[in-house]
Amino acid sequence: MPRAGLDPAAVVAAGAALADEVGFAGLTMGLLAERVGVRTPSLYKHIAGQDDLNRRIAALALAEAADAVGAAVQGYAGRDALAAAARAFRDFVLTHPGRYAATIGVEPTGPDDPIAVAGSRLLDSFTAVLRAYTLAPDEMDHALRALRSFFHGFATLQSANAFQWSADVDESFEWLITLVDRGLRHASTG
Repeated sequence: MPRAGLDPAAVVAAGAALADEVGFAGLTMGLLAERVGVRTPSLYKHIAGQDDLNRRIAALALAEAADAVGAAVQGYAGRDALAAAARAFRDFVLTHPGRYAATIGVEPTGPDDPIAVAGSRLLDSFTAVLRAYTLAPDEMDHALRALRSFFHGFATLQSANAFQWSADVDESFEWLITLVDRGLRHASTG
């Protein structure tokens, strides 16, 4: 019989929190079992195994990032929306580096996969930001990839403590937002 209070959602939440603490690569079923106070075989009553756990953490992280970015851009347009989205995304990655790492390279199994659904919600928020720049329709995918590259790259580098020189990291991030805004305005058709 499963332990009282332990269900798939609780196991995934505990796994995501543990991934944030030890790093996604360090997350194991054994560590998770220890964290939730059960023996490792007991976890299989709630999840199918490590791959299932990883995919569920990825879906959770994408949903949480989508919520954060979506809420941040409400009521904003143009550069203000871009800055709000960038800051919310960066804050999410810095606060939840392990669970965010679970999202990298994970492939949805189909359109109804929770990973695909949550990932689409996150992309929808960034797409809404880009609409103010009146990009040509055939440039939207390129612009989305550029945004992800800029903000993912900065946040993951900062999360890994890779910025060791003296310039203020927050000032550098604001400089990046300005650079991206200028580039998008330059590419704009309107």
